[in-house]
Amino acid sequence: MSHKAGFVNIIGNPNVGKSTLMNAMVGERLSIITSKAQTTRHRIFGIVNEEDYQIVFSDTPGIIKPAYELQSSMMDFVKTAFTDADILIYMVEVGEKELKDEAFFTKIIHAKVPVLLLLNKIDKSNQELLEEQVQLWKEKVPNAEIYPISALENFNVETVYNRIKELLPESPPFYPKDQLTDKTERFFVNETIREKILLNYDKEIPYSCEVETEEFKEEENIIRIKSVIMVERETQKGIIIGHKGAALKKVGMQAREDLEQFFAKKIHIELFVKINKDWRNSAYQLKRFGYNQK
Repeated sequence: MSHKAGFVNIIGNPNVGKSTLMNAMVGERLSIITSKAQTTRHRIFGIVNEEDYQIVFSDTPGIIKPAYELQSSMMDFVKTAFTDADILIYMVEVGEKELKDEAFFTKIIHAKVPVLLLLNKIDKSNQELLEEQVQLWKEKVPNAEIYPISALENFNVETVYNRIKELLPESPPFYPKDQLTDKTERFFVNETIREKILLNYDKEIPYSCEVETEEFKEEENIIRIKSVIMVERETQKGIIIGHKGAALKKVGMQAREDLEQFFAKKIHIELFVKINKDWRNSAYQLKRFGYNQK
């Protein structure tokens, strides 16, 4: 029996629904989803395995003009998404008119692989606007197949999924058939905690934080986790901890609930806050946190 396999890479501006789409396709909550821009910092693989095919979905950070070293590193993940794609998903939302970076846009138009342009969030639109948008993108990206979808409402997602299956090249699987992602358990702990920070704190705080899990001990009935939240300044440390530790406690509680669901096991989690000055501009620190691929 022939076997198909391929990399399906999802790119687009921040906050257009890339992570929501990938989670809908993979059926697991792999990419953290919040309403804040720049939620995804890494390139995350979600792997779908069936007997005769394997799809490796890849969620990437939203395309931005980098303002500091961390953001430059995030854009490097997007660049690699162009080089190994078998199918490219370019995701836009209704009302959007351009990609935030012209060079990436040129790459999409001249892509040598099939491009599926997904017009997301159509649940927030009307028929007239939708038709205008489809026409606009047909002209802008003539090499793309256009699909109006709502990733959140799961509308038309299956149609896109079936089209992906048709377009997959013949190939043996790239990963073992029981593998769901290329990331470690600790990575998902870090991302879950980071999501709760994004949800609970305002302004620059979430973007100044990085999470490192120092301990992940799996016992028969429980997983014991020790994680450190890194911030850049003393004032940020105070805000993260909150009055009598209440804010940090809330983050820990919310993260524990999600992780118990994710790992289907009881979780004991301890959180600490440390200052790691200017980590977002330090090549050494970014490499340590898995960003710099150079």
